[in-house]
Amino acid sequence: MEIEPEGSWLKRTITSPHFKKTVIYIAIGAIAGFAFTYFSAGKPLSEISNGEIFQSLIIGGFFGFFITNSPCARNKC
Repeated sequence: MEIEPEGSWLKRTITSPHFKKTVIYIAIGAIAGFAFTYFSAGKPLSEISNGEIFQSLIIGGFFGFFITNSPCARNKC
């Protein structure tokens, strides 16, 4: 049995499968949030303000984050 160094906390976190899954779900949520805003606004893209776009990306990204990190997603309900 050999003992190997674990590496830094940051490296372990970034290379973990859960972190990769979280980043993917945040991206999907942000895209879905933007798509929802775009299609529900009924306006051309040029008439939607940057603030509205940014807000929809943030809210969608939060939902993606919540889906992967909620207690129920980790079987702790």
